[in-house]
Amino acid sequence: MSTTDIKTPEFTGLRARLWPIHSHELKKFIPLGIIMFCLLFNYTVLRDTKDALVVNSTGAGSITFLKSYCVTPAAILFVILYAKLTNVLSRENVFYAVVTPFLIFFAIYGFVLHPNLDILHPSAETVKALHAAHPNLSGFIDIYAYWAISLFYVLSEIWGSAMIALMFWQFANHVVRLRESKRFYGLFAVIGNAALMVSGPLVMFCSTGIKDYVPQGVNAWQVSIYLLMSSVVALGFLAMYVYRWMHQNVLNDKLYFNPEEEGAPKKKKREKPGLAESFKIIIKSPELGLIALLIMAYGVTINLVEVQWKHQLKLFCAGDPATFNSYMGMLSTVTGIFTILFGLTIGSNILRKVSWGTAAMITPLVILVAGGAFFCFILAEGLMEPFLLFFNTHSVAAAMFIGLGIVVVSKSIKYTLFDPTKEMAYIPLDDELKTKGKAAVDVIGGRAGKAGGAMVQSWLLIAFATKDVVAIAPIAFATFVVIGIAWLFAVKALSVKVTAATAKKKSAEDKL
Repeated sequence: MSTTDIKTPEFTGLRARLWPIHSHELKKFIPLGIIMFCLLFNYTVLRDTKDALVVNSTGAGSITFLKSYCVTPAAILFVILYAKLTNVLSRENVFYAVVTPFLIFFAIYGFVLHPNLDILHPSAETVKALHAAHPNLSGFIDIYAYWAISLFYVLSEIWGSAMIALMFWQFANHVVRLRESKRFYGLFAVIGNAALMVSGPLVMFCSTGIKDYVPQGVNAWQVSIYLLMSSVVALGFLAMYVYRWMHQNVLNDKLYFNPEEEGAPKKKKREKPGLAESFKIIIKSPELGLIALLIMAYGVTINLVEVQWKHQLKLFCAGDPATFNSYMGMLSTVTGIFTILFGLTIGSNILRKVSWGTAAMITPLVILVAGGAFFCFILAEGLMEPFLLFFNTHSVAAAMFIGLGIVVVSKSIKYTLFDPTKEMAYIPLDDELKTKGKAAVDVIGGRAGKAGGAMVQSWLLIAFATKDVVAIAPIAFATFVVIGIAWLFAVKALSVKVTAATAKKKSAEDKL
């Protein structure tokens, strides 16, 4: 009997709930988990740091302008470059060619740009004069006034989309068999989010704890940037090393990976399509179109909530970037703990025991309910007085901690259910849709989602000539509800197609 004919035995008891992995699969599963750990560790450090830098330099309103007018065009440029790389490099070398430039930039930012921000950025007088002359363009002026921080923000955002949504999951979809995915994918989220439990405390220590170890007169925040960027570079190179190790020691063994395991007859090798043809494939594929809608809906809804919450966090921290970053580190730590607990006890079992549609429906429902509650608290602050008096707190502190809890729950559900179900929807598709089609959907779709929420808010900020995001909260809330409902309908429509495609591919695999 060949290795491809081995049937997966049943798991029972606690192992079925917590660790449904065969011992012979560890050589494949653990390296994949390490790669995800490294990429997600970096994503967390970069996400926390970029928000601390931007919000405390220019305010939470600047995030909407950066995502709308900087991150989205940069994501489109990335997809163009990525498509060209896939035409000239092997699948393995594309990974190295994408990761390395990011690591070089983050090293340059930490050790060259950030120590010299006062020299590199325009003077405060120049910025003040521009704001006075063009109050409706404050968001764009701030991007220019803090261009080095803005560039760091853009590349940190692209890292999340490019490395997690594209590079890791595309690799996983390529090497993980359909029969392995329901057991592997839920645990990928659990193992990957252990990175949050490591990166969160590191961010907290580097932001506030480091002050106890830095000599008097030394800029503790600058030392924090040195440490954070060094860790990003180190973990990035570790991810590349493990990726290389897998190609040398795992993917050349048919027990773990057999590229000939396809349900359809072998097709003659053809030249890879260009970017324009890739977009045509997406338009012609209802499955990709619906997956894109899911990604965009998540991006819009979470962006609308997070901008309001980060504004409350800035008020709570009184504009201190180190304190702000420390709370962002706490957010990452709590998210990691909650994600692992939820993933081990509930998330992975949901993926294995219920239909794809049921599992995918949970994320939009949770975000709609939790995010709606947060908006209601902000918009009905006067009605919350009895609540605030009972807990002996003030509105800013209450809004910050309530928002913190809601963001933790939303991100945990996203990591344990949204990401795995989204990736499972790609598995039944053919190779062409899994590569360039996925690149356009994940990177551009993800950025378009975040930019959609940011675009609405940026237009409102321009129209009202204000930097106060609370002033636009009512319209942001209405947009949040509409997109959330559309998300639910998209999940329902995609569920029908995923069920049919999965059954077809499983039947093909069983015949091997």
